[in-house]
Amino acid sequence: MGALAPPVAAVRAAVRRALRAARPVPPATSPPLVLVACSGGADSLALAAATGFVAPRSGWRAGLLTVDHQLQPRSGAQARAVAGWAGAAGLDPVEVRSVAVPPGGAGGPEAAARTARYRALAVAAGRLGATAVLLGHTRDDQAETVLLALARGAGPHGLAGMPARRDRDGVAWLRPLLGISRAQTEAACRALQLTPWQDPHNQDPAYARVRVRQVALPALVAALGDRVVDNLARTAAQLAADTAALDGLAAAALATARTGAGGLAVAALQELPDAIRSRVLHGWARELGAAGSALSHRHVAALDALVTGWHGQGAAYLPGGIQVARRGGTLQVTAGPAARPGAGGPDPGEHEVRGAQTT
Repeated sequence: MGALAPPVAAVRAAVRRALRAARPVPPATSPPLVLVACSGGADSLALAAATGFVAPRSGWRAGLLTVDHQLQPRSGAQARAVAGWAGAAGLDPVEVRSVAVPPGGAGGPEAAARTARYRALAVAAGRLGATAVLLGHTRDDQAETVLLALARGAGPHGLAGMPARRDRDGVAWLRPLLGISRAQTEAACRALQLTPWQDPHNQDPAYARVRVRQVALPALVAALGDRVVDNLARTAAQLAADTAALDGLAAAALATARTGAGGLAVAALQELPDAIRSRVLHGWARELGAAGSALSHRHVAALDALVTGWHGQGAAYLPGGIQVARRGGTLQVTAGPAARPGAGGPDPGEHEVRGAQTT
């Protein structure tokens, strides 16, 4: 038996670390289920092959989900081919999920496809009782995400890129390959004699991410050196750690600022540093029902002006028809869902997904 190819070993090690960290506590009575979201591209194919090897040796059952977006000719055949390979490779359960991607939308076709894909994955993971879902985003994807966030003027949350782990509805969404390069996943597929699918959308310059991948990032590497991709990904990791700490402080500050009438005390908000206060106001706006996809910096700035730039101005307007005004030393909702008795916060099923397509 020949020596294990280094790229294969690297991908397996990354999966092993992710599964070790995601193991249920207390331990399950039967092996927990991990599902790989796989399009058949090099990244997710290498991830699926590694998971099929590592999972049973680490006390997990491994399955696979592939999503047919129905946006291309023969997309269904491609999805069935991925499922057929997975079944032959010993992954079980294996499912093809077909989705309808609505035209238009604020984020364009990429965002619509991503939303439909993650919704389908979440429904399947819940129905199958999966403990974790693995996503095939690499270090290159993370670097591209940071550049796209910079281009749109995103704040720290956007620049933190894609999280290595996000827990939602009892499922851990894991990205084991954020420390692995695209070149390594491609090399792993070659070493395992796997033939990845070349998605035509990944070559279409109509998509901003493709332009970043084909033009912007190579230009930065040519101008600044090969370490650009690593450094962008490392910056995202550092910002993610800082953002998590600030978010924790903001959560405590929000609890302190609450009033009995469901508003926020202006005096308590005025004592907060800008970075904490903006997070408090953003989090409160989400509680009131403002969708994260529509809530922007200008909305939070309008709320902040009621605290720090008060001169008797009218209400701040938030997405969803929500109006917030300053009344007697408090910020109060004067119109919108949260102004009605018994109204709750955002839809618990809302699934915010940042980052690239499932590769």
